[in-house]
Amino acid sequence: MIRKFFGTDGIRGTANTALSAELAMAVGRAAVAVLPGDAPMVLIGRDTRVSGSMLEAALVAGINSAGGAAMSAGVIPTPAVASLVVSEGADAGAVISASHNPYQDNGIKFFGPSGFKFSDAQELEMESYLAGDEAMPPLPADPGPGSFIDNPVADYVDNLLGGFDLDLSALNILVDCANGATFRSAPQALKRLGASVALINAAPDGFNINRDCGSTHIGALQAAVRADGFDLGLAFDGDGDRVIAVDAGGDVVDGDFIMAICGRYLKEKGRLPRNTIVTTVMTNLGFHLAMKELGIDVITTDVGDRYVLEEMLAGEYGFGGEQSGHIINLEASTTGDGLATSLLLLQVIAETGLPLTKLARVMRRLPQRLVNIQVEKRQELDSKSEIWDTIEEEEGRLKGEGRILVRPSGTEPVIRVMVEAARVDICVDICETIAVAIRKNLG
Repeated sequence: MIRKFFGTDGIRGTANTALSAELAMAVGRAAVAVLPGDAPMVLIGRDTRVSGSMLEAALVAGINSAGGAAMSAGVIPTPAVASLVVSEGADAGAVISASHNPYQDNGIKFFGPSGFKFSDAQELEMESYLAGDEAMPPLPADPGPGSFIDNPVADYVDNLLGGFDLDLSALNILVDCANGATFRSAPQALKRLGASVALINAAPDGFNINRDCGSTHIGALQAAVRADGFDLGLAFDGDGDRVIAVDAGGDVVDGDFIMAICGRYLKEKGRLPRNTIVTTVMTNLGFHLAMKELGIDVITTDVGDRYVLEEMLAGEYGFGGEQSGHIINLEASTTGDGLATSLLLLQVIAETGLPLTKLARVMRRLPQRLVNIQVEKRQELDSKSEIWDTIEEEEGRLKGEGRILVRPSGTEPVIRVMVEAARVDICVDICETIAVAIRKNLG
């Protein structure tokens, strides 16, 4: 079945157009239709986008109209929904967020009662209702009830800190909240553990989420950490499922480095299941070389946390993630959790007594260039032989000492081109050559 609504991370689109209140209401009805029982409870959280409250109201209306019970948690990180679904005994969780995308976009994704994202089968069943291939069940005589969680942020932080025994009183940390969903939970958790915490981009207004800040725009955090003498910085994305770190010198410590640092620590502690880390094809070759030296196996998947988690569950692995900082540690969470990842990284710093600068020496990054090319027809990439001929020619230039990855984004109208090579100028030149071919053939 061709998916019309669900992509690699739920439903996503421009709010009030592609993702309308009418669609959100239909999604609520469809969710109740695929859940077991007559009155399933769905816990709902959202990030700080201006469209969030509108879509939440519509989603609640759809759930209630179909006889389901809607429990609203308000503005909380995506992983908080996964956590609270379990602790509240809900039948499902819904997150209204477009993650690291600009404020104009929004999305809806679902978690099951165990805190893991909906399966493909559940999403496809919802697709059949939303596309009209299957009629929605008739509405019951009485709608379901609505309710609110009193202290969802505190409950989430309590759940998370239960897995960490940490004293961070020696650390001075600057946190970039991306004007997103972590603006309360991140400082609350870190301060409870004794850290000295300062915040930037922690005043959401509905429009400034991810705008020149957070894990996708790290420059301001780098400059502030370097200028003001912080031990490190942490940058979350809009919904809090990613984190990128910055060391005391202002150098970026991305997801590859975080996985390398934490993977070595977990192996030494006997807490790395099957001595394996699961990551994606975008992970830098330097990570693979470092893990080989440490005796840690690496399994790669397609890009997307969905695929990382599927491989982790299938192989009974416990740790994996992406270069973007979307990291899954099944000891602490059932999904990517920027705050949980931060706490694990801070645990390594606290226990070893080493600064992040030294810990990051666990690997050396091979020069890498990643560009996003805006196109009109990303779905036609596979059929464009001129593009693939160009890629093959450029691969010949590398002579086996690097790699090229070209793929359409699952969430945005762009083609992503990633090149790794021995020198930065080679990466840049190859990216530009492939970009010309892509623009010519895909608009």
